[in-house]
Amino acid sequence: MSEVNRKPVLGIIGGSGVYDIDGLVNKRWVSVSSPFGAPSDELLFGELDGQQLVFLPRHGRGHKIPPSEINFHANIDALKRAGVTDVISVSAVGSLREHLKPGMFVIVDQFIDRTFARNKSFFGSGLVAHVSMAHPVCSRLGGHIEAAANESGIAAMRGGTYLVMEGPQFSSQAESELYRTWGCDVIGMTNMPEAKLAREAEMCYATVAMVTDYDCWHPEHDAVTVEQIIKVLLENADKARSLVKHVVPKLGTDADAPACSCRMALEYALITAPHARDPEKVKHLDAVAGRVLSR
Repeated sequence: MSEVNRKPVLGIIGGSGVYDIDGLVNKRWVSVSSPFGAPSDELLFGELDGQQLVFLPRHGRGHKIPPSEINFHANIDALKRAGVTDVISVSAVGSLREHLKPGMFVIVDQFIDRTFARNKSFFGSGLVAHVSMAHPVCSRLGGHIEAAANESGIAAMRGGTYLVMEGPQFSSQAESELYRTWGCDVIGMTNMPEAKLAREAEMCYATVAMVTDYDCWHPEHDAVTVEQIIKVLLENADKARSLVKHVVPKLGTDADAPACSCRMALEYALITAPHARDPEKVKHLDAVAGRVLSR
């Protein structure tokens, strides 16, 4: 079966509470090697109602890795090597809007990338490629998440702009107010370059942004603290697990998945002529870009 037409495999990137799901069977932690270094942790493989799932703790079990030190390249490459076709990113965020209260979920459809200390592409000197990020998340996968949230009784908003900051510090009040004038809805530290790399790897990617606080702009709320975030995160864990359980059957029966445009993102993206490509770079990209490099 071709890479494009095989059965979907769902990858979940998020915290440890997400993968403690009732009914998950054949669970096993597996170390997956990547030419880009070590992923954040081993990958947890399992099956839920016959659907293959792969979980990756973004910060490592025990939350050991800060946002700017996450090896996003190794994480996405390892998931691709594990056979993942669809990725749901479960991420904690601050709210920049009054109506997006702590405990709500936002199914993001746009990003503003304000990170500056991260390598944002698998490609570069010796093998150049440009993929479109006009629509940075998979609308098909987002639709499944929206339906699953409705079925689960989870308060969720479809659509929204996620401002990705470098961190690890939280925003100043002036920054928070600035991002609000830009039309941003939520703010976090982890979805870039994760979303860009998933697009380059031809994986369907969608974000479930779990609101934990009002950042620091809200006049009636104290400045954000780690304790506050952890409290809401723990409260959201059950909802996140329920969401995943309701997404699984939708993905498994999605006849449109094989033809999703995300899985063809590199079709016209490679610029470097075959004879000019760096053999070592080509070798490293055997999983990420093997579909087009093998031609």
